[in-house]
Amino acid sequence: MNKTFLRHTKSLSKAGGELTQKSTLEMENDNKLKDYALNLISSFGSQWNVHQSLFLKRQTLSRLIYQYELYRKIVDVPGVICEFGVQWGATLSILIGLRGILEPYNISRQVVGFDTFNGFPSVTVQDGGFGKSGDYSTKDGYESVLEKILALQETFSPLSHVKKFDLIKGDASITFKKWLQDNPAGIIAMAIFDMDIYQPTRDVLKLIVPRLTRGSLLVFDELNCRHWPGETLALMETIGLNKLALRRHPHQPYCAWAVFE
Repeated sequence: MNKTFLRHTKSLSKAGGELTQKSTLEMENDNKLKDYALNLISSFGSQWNVHQSLFLKRQTLSRLIYQYELYRKIVDVPGVICEFGVQWGATLSILIGLRGILEPYNISRQVVGFDTFNGFPSVTVQDGGFGKSGDYSTKDGYESVLEKILALQETFSPLSHVKKFDLIKGDASITFKKWLQDNPAGIIAMAIFDMDIYQPTRDVLKLIVPRLTRGSLLVFDELNCRHWPGETLALMETIGLNKLALRRHPHQPYCAWAVFE
């Protein structure tokens, strides 16, 4: 194990089964806030969803602003939104809500989530040694629960009788290829890459280009991230870093996006 790897790992720890760079104090305060939320949220009555923002941390609020600004960039671009790497489905839920705000009558704007729901199927040497097979898994059968939650979220926007989301379970290296075959008219307006690891990211990037239009958005969650080099390597080996004008948001250190031209 090289010295660079050892130095990088010193800033990482495990919290709830996930890698984090939070300090000990941050994790303690995070747990305190969670305890307050668990104890109080049932007291909020019918306004529980409004008052839960009491527990919204600055980092989460920053991510919501980032996702809103990304969505605004594709309102006039036809096509679906694909998220590769769903886990618990928070981003999918936000996207459904943003669709209801920014383009409530656009029934063609499907939101499609791809995930194994069993964590990483495998890792390779390109992934830097920080993750292992099974990391970032959800509880057994969670995709069925998420399906119901997202269906409920759709009911709070117009045309809720038209289902406008889909969950695809399995390794995206395999399932995305099948999705392309099953959806020959599917244009991709925004693709969000949050799988962290090299192989599925590379496989999807190799397949996705023919379905992009000028104006489509490519969004990366771990680009230029020394802890997860696989995503950057996958982009380098497929589309190429110098073929994209990558941009970042000041609130998100490792996130990057590019408008496909």
